[in-house]
Amino acid sequence: MSRKKNTPPDRRLMVAQVIRRVRISPSFVRLTLGGLEGLEVRGTDHWCRLFFSRQGQDVLELPTRTTELGWYLQYLATPRARRPWVRAYTVRAARPESGEVDIDFVIHGDRDGTMGPAAQFALDAVPGDRVGFLDQGAAFAADHPHDWTLLVGDETALPAIAGICRSLPAASRGIALIEVPTADDRQEIEAPLGMDLVWLPRDQSSEVHDRPGALALRTLMETPMQDGAVHAHLIGESRLATGARRFLVEVQGVPKRNIDFAGYWRSGRAATS
Repeated sequence: MSRKKNTPPDRRLMVAQVIRRVRISPSFVRLTLGGLEGLEVRGTDHWCRLFFSRQGQDVLELPTRTTELGWYLQYLATPRARRPWVRAYTVRAARPESGEVDIDFVIHGDRDGTMGPAAQFALDAVPGDRVGFLDQGAAFAADHPHDWTLLVGDETALPAIAGICRSLPAASRGIALIEVPTADDRQEIEAPLGMDLVWLPRDQSSEVHDRPGALALRTLMETPMQDGAVHAHLIGESRLATGARRFLVEVQGVPKRNIDFAGYWRSGRAATS
């Protein structure tokens, strides 16, 4: 996995409170978090780490160090009984004047044990619930000359793709391939007129795909590339991100420098920390 680092040098681990919860589509729950006054809005795919209490924990015990290595080592040293869950999420929208952010949670699995702790938290959250928030900056790093932008992702990448499209210059052109579980999971995305947004609902596909991301990967392989140098941002299920990068490098001849890719998760394998 490759993620060009743009971690802010000065940051603090803040405690946010749930303000409201909205089920915005069959596969997404949006939580609005407040109490984040002073958070700098970084645009593109501004991401953060969220810390949730485990079941049975009365206190949300957070690391006191905020350097990239320091917080994690302190987190690992915390006994599991007191250690919160931690997950990475993209800020869907930010309102610094009120100290609020929106975070969209993908609801995968069921409550029978296949659903992750973050999805369970999102479904059960009530106003006043507390969450740790650690700013991570932005990962989209188009730091080379290019003529167009290629964005490829599954449902977990939707907030990042939306943020990137919203932040692109008005004259930008390119393609965004966005795979989602159902047609009803499509969202309004602000994007330059030259960006072609292609929604790929799995429930409307004529083929059965063995995992999330497979439809987006196949579509990428069948999509003609635009003229000129590309900057590609490939994010989502691990095999989508790595498979898309391999295709662009080995088949399309795209220089590795022109590609950011990050495998957020792996289908069938739940994170344990």
